[in-house]
Amino acid sequence: MECIMEKNKSYCNCTYEPCAKKFKCCECLHYHRRNNQLPACFFNKEFEKTYDRSISNFIKMISR
Repeated sequence: MECIMEKNKSYCNCTYEPCAKKFKCCECLHYHRRNNQLPACFFNKEFEKTYDRSISNFIKMISR
């Protein structure tokens, strides 16, 4: 399967600049899943900028 990085750019809200997985959704999802985290696209702007990708932080965000 071919990666559609150009299309992914319109969905990706990750602001972590040194990330080598940016716009590569498959790699990003696998990386965060291995680390019991969620990728940036699950978070709103306020929570994404904290770089806290934990599930507990996601729950905190949606519980507001």
